This record gives sequence, structure tokens and C-alpha cells, in this order.
Amino acid sequence: MAYVISDACISCGSCESECPVGAISAGDTQYVIDPALCIDCGACAAVCPTSAISAD
Repeated sequence: MAYVISDACISCGSCESECPVGAISAGDTQYVIDPALCIDCGACAAVCPTSAISAD
């Protein structure tokens, strides 16, 4: 299951550079994770300052 980013996202961008497969990108109001690319490694969740990223 892919990780997801909740509304707690503050669009800081710290997660985007941590993703080894480039599954994270800036959306209209917050960052989003492409579930087709996500490999469930959890690197993004580990660096999120607001704990907005969790396993779906």
C-alpha cells in the first residue's frame, strides 16, 4: 500500500527529496504521492515535520 499525505501537510518539500523513486511532487495545495510509483519505503514519513505522511 502506498503512503499518503494528509491535510496536515505544510508544503515544506522535505519529503520530495527523500523519495528514492520520485513518487512525490507538489500538488495544487500540498505535496502528493503517486501510488503507482511509491515503494512503501517510509523515507518520506521519517522526515515529515508535521507527521502528515502515513501508510494508507
